[in-house]
Amino acid sequence: MPAKTTTPLDDDRAVPAEAVVPLIRGVAVLRRLTEADGTLSASGLERSTGLARSTVDRIASTLARMGYVRLDGRDVVLAPRVMELGNAYLAALALPALLSSPADALADELDESVSLAVADRDGIRFIHQATRRRAMSLSFRIGDLLPAERTAPGPLFATEWTDAQWQSWRERRAKDPEDRGFPAVPWRTGHPSSDEDFEHRVTRARKDGWALDDQLIEPGLVAVSVPVRDPRAGGCIACVVSVVSHTSRHTAADLRDTLLPRLRTAVADMERTLREAPDPHPGPAPAGLATWTGASKQELGREFIESLARGLTVLTAFGEARQELTLTDVSRATGLARATARRALITYEHLGLVTQSGSRTFTLTPRVLALGYPPLSRTTLAQIATPHLTELADRVHESTSLAVLTPSGDEIQYLARAATRRVMSVNITVGTRLPAYATSLGRVLLADLAERPSFTDLPSLTPHTITDPTALTKALSDTRTHGYALVDEELEAGLRSVAVPVRDRTGRAVAAVNVAMHAARRSVEECVRDVLPELAETAARVEGELRVAGRFGRVGVG
Repeated sequence: MPAKTTTPLDDDRAVPAEAVVPLIRGVAVLRRLTEADGTLSASGLERSTGLARSTVDRIASTLARMGYVRLDGRDVVLAPRVMELGNAYLAALALPALLSSPADALADELDESVSLAVADRDGIRFIHQATRRRAMSLSFRIGDLLPAERTAPGPLFATEWTDAQWQSWRERRAKDPEDRGFPAVPWRTGHPSSDEDFEHRVTRARKDGWALDDQLIEPGLVAVSVPVRDPRAGGCIACVVSVVSHTSRHTAADLRDTLLPRLRTAVADMERTLREAPDPHPGPAPAGLATWTGASKQELGREFIESLARGLTVLTAFGEARQELTLTDVSRATGLARATARRALITYEHLGLVTQSGSRTFTLTPRVLALGYPPLSRTTLAQIATPHLTELADRVHESTSLAVLTPSGDEIQYLARAATRRVMSVNITVGTRLPAYATSLGRVLLADLAERPSFTDLPSLTPHTITDPTALTKALSDTRTHGYALVDEELEAGLRSVAVPVRDRTGRAVAAVNVAMHAARRSVEECVRDVLPELAETAARVEGELRVAGRFGRVGVG
């Protein structure tokens, strides 16, 4: 489906006098990129936002400086670091941290997909997905927005709607009868269901305490949903848990009869978890961002829109144990002047990204997830690493790679590569497996293991290959001590390589990156002096994006 073409403001409401217009435009660009599945040309952004090309270019340059996008030729591409905006909302919400593990366990037990969703105006937005891998599997992602009337959670949330919310829903239905404003679902064809149909489902959901989706989104897709009520918030619906299947496995009636009882038990356990959860401790607030934006403006000049960058940092002030913040809290967390923070909050309230509680505190809304989260919520380690490997290869003029250990622990498998153009270069393709003991990538990963495979009967691949178990153990100990591995002509005569680990949020080495070259081009000393610092910097960049992308989701290997 093509990206929806709208004005940057998305509606006809008057913009508050104190709103930050560059921030409104920057948010529009992020939303258009999200709706286009993460990539749009600059000219495509110009058309879809209605902004001037020069404005689009400046916004893209600013977002690239922040690490939120990459500029790839003519295209602007969302980068994993933009997920820190959505992470701020999910951390402040606290539900994913408390309920994602039980949802995953339920999906494993039932062998069906399980999702958690929250209300977002007259729609629902996913905050967690535990998806079964099948030929026909659920394609919804964290952050995807669906119309309430075409889902199982929708009627449950609608039991708590006010008259104003019902009126807003009817106006949206009349304005967009084909659901073109919801990129995550197929457009409606034929005659849409009547308002009375949904109202009847809401009445039934209020009576039953659960709801069904019998192929409302697309043929074959069925779901049963039960609300999770927050005992600390007067029993209001905190989120809705859904078990989703296909008619080839279950009819909607089957879900109700066979899986609903287990789902209701799981929801009762989740409500107990919410009731007994200790008060969260605040995580670290962002630091030095105001200083950073000022320095970036000085370096990039007119191409850096400081008001956009500073406005986006306001969203990152929220987080764990920071769900409701005052203006003073936001100013203190970001280092921004109170007037600057206030204007950003006014802008976000206009855009529906922030809501004001009473007269003093502000809270993020689920709509923050529309700023880049869905296309990146299923990113893989290879996708994260590839741009950085390419930049590294360009800097050192040698081939670079990312690899992981195979489950057996005796081989590595290449996941990503960036080759350099030379008459004689290292020629290894993605998917290749090599013995771990004789490669720099393998040594780095083996050195991090608490239990290593036994090193016996290792073949000698070249006259330099270390095959003695004692010597190899010593080499792995040195690798762990120094933080890198350098293997010199042990895999193949003339091949020299150096590798460092890539660590996840827990500090575990989940992969390794290396630079490989012919031994005649650089000495061992030159590899350590010139290549290793560049390699370590690349690994740090990959780790930074991996930790952001993996905070509330699983980063796939591949």
